[in-house]
Amino acid sequence: MKETFTARVWTLGDDIDTDIVIPTEYLAMKTIQDMAPYAFSPLRPELAGQIRPGDVIVAGKNFGCGSSREQAPEVIKALGIRCVIAGSFARIFFRNAINNGLLLIECPALREAVEEGEEISVEVGSAIVCNGVRYPVAALPDNLLEIVSAGGLVKAMRRRNGLE
Repeated sequence: MKETFTARVWTLGDDIDTDIVIPTEYLAMKTIQDMAPYAFSPLRPELAGQIRPGDVIVAGKNFGCGSSREQAPEVIKALGIRCVIAGSFARIFFRNAINNGLLLIECPALREAVEEGEEISVEVGSAIVCNGVRYPVAALPDNLLEIVSAGGLVKAMRRRNGLE
């Protein structure tokens, strides 16, 4: 059975790099939770405080470009973001996000169709429904879905090896 959920949308543009997701000056903080209030602060200082668990980010192309810091997907996850939907993702960010248990969905047409604050319905691996329009999306391979559903690569491997 496919997972389906509804979520409130936060919108961002193209080329959201990892320095926007979590600026360098906050990387020395002790924990990801300490860093989370500063997520997206160069672009939208108020955003981290407005996000609620279960919300989604919808962005344009090339989300997660820039440095390969793992803190970027970790901070997004710490904010409670259910998934990031973008036109495309930087490859290293995509893998870091999956390895940290953050669901990513590519849907190039959605960014122009959705307004911030709207609710969308996500059928993981099938489609996104926005304002009655269905946007098909590609399914992630089963091995990547296993990692995301376990909460990250380490947890998935522990589960697979009977250690959890």
